[in-house]
Amino acid sequence: TSPSQPSCPEGLLCGGVHLVTWNVGGAMPPDDITALLGLHIGDGNTDMYIIGLQEVNSMINKRLKDVLFTDQWSDACMERLSPFGYILVTSQRMQGVLLLVFAKYYHLPFLRGVQTETTRTGLGGYWGNKGGVSARMSVFGHTICFLNCHLPAHMENSEQRMEDFESILQQQQFEGQAATGVLDHDVVFWFGDLNFRIDELEIPAVKAAIDNNKLTMLWEKDQLNMAKDSESVLEGFLEGPLKFPPTYKFDVGTDTYDTSGKKRKPAWTDRILWRLRATVPSGPTPNAGKRGSILGPSSGTKVTQHFYRSHMEYMVSDHKPVSSIFTLQFPYKVDMPLVTIMVEDEWNSIADATCTFKAAPNFARSSWDWIGLYKVLTRNLLETLSWYCIFMCFDSSLPLCVSLPLQVTFTEEELPKGSGDFILCYYSNNTSTLVGVTEPFQVLTVMLSSLYDPAAHLQPCR
Repeated sequence: TSPSQPSCPEGLLCGGVHLVTWNVGGAMPPDDITALLGLHIGDGNTDMYIIGLQEVNSMINKRLKDVLFTDQWSDACMERLSPFGYILVTSQRMQGVLLLVFAKYYHLPFLRGVQTETTRTGLGGYWGNKGGVSARMSVFGHTICFLNCHLPAHMENSEQRMEDFESILQQQQFEGQAATGVLDHDVVFWFGDLNFRIDELEIPAVKAAIDNNKLTMLWEKDQLNMAKDSESVLEGFLEGPLKFPPTYKFDVGTDTYDTSGKKRKPAWTDRILWRLRATVPSGPTPNAGKRGSILGPSSGTKVTQHFYRSHMEYMVSDHKPVSSIFTLQFPYKVDMPLVTIMVEDEWNSIADATCTFKAAPNFARSSWDWIGLYKVLTRNLLETLSWYCIFMCFDSSLPLCVSLPLQVTFTEEELPKGSGDFILCYYSNNTSTLVGVTEPFQVLTVMLSSLYDPAAHLQPCR
């Protein structure tokens, strides 16, 4: 059933985040990932999808193909999410570790400072089969970091897993003053194939506990849960109760735990945790020098978990995927886009193909800014730019900071062929993000020009 998400309290900004982690074991995407993404029970409250995959096929011939074309897992996610208005904001891949960040198109002007990082920990830091990939951004003025990790395997490597996690945190540094390290962000989501195992108990005892739904007994022996009491780097990280059976290791194509010669002990290797940044104390405290000391949530931010579950119906891998749904509550910081674009509801003729935009007083324009025309069912911003970007050059005599409305008129050659629903987006070269988006409008007249190639029509700026 759909998780219950209460209405947002007055004076706060609330957003829904659907997060998925899955070690896909080199497999191709299944035919239907609708249930995994919760699209069959969607209540419209999900604003962002965060998808972290591990062991995406990274054989040399497959990687070369993925350089030229989008990988099949990214394609599958975009195909399912784009009809619901989600656009791929950013992605990062390190061999088999893949992170995808999607958001509703109308949130794009409020997702700023998007950056990604990768850290290799395999073979002493030289190989990317293990490690972490992250994406950080400011969301309506609050900083969030998503960190997808694949940590070392095997029962005896619990300490190595913690060392690698700490190494990832130390090495991942972002540009800018707001949040340079992962733990400097207001909210951190840490997830992936973390590879922690169940200590002490033998396989028959673990399977008996699973069969009899005595998961609490296993949870108490889970290496990650036990490490929370001794590892300062884990201080402040929260996780919902593990009410689903261990997600590793299964015979591929079944719900049966490993029957191979290796007979791996079932374990909750696939996890989703979160952390709120600690507030800065007003004065010196005895624990001021202790890393990760938690004094309370940062700046009124609240994270509520509604769902934490596995998906037993997916059998293409020896891992089961895990998903979680959150609501984030923030005090209002940023609620106006840097650029507001005004456009008519319909373009019936070439003469209608105009828009007016107005920039905020503190917005610094660049002569390399542009306005792009996008199909409403856009899957990926970079993919769409190949066809529907209208590059526009500004008169250099105008000041870089403007607040007066400016009008842009599109020629027939700059418009796509055919009718449909479109949006206009303003791209800022200085911030490398979209800072303005219109509501959808209709282009009703079938244009005579062929599909537009912006590179062929790029005008030199004056």
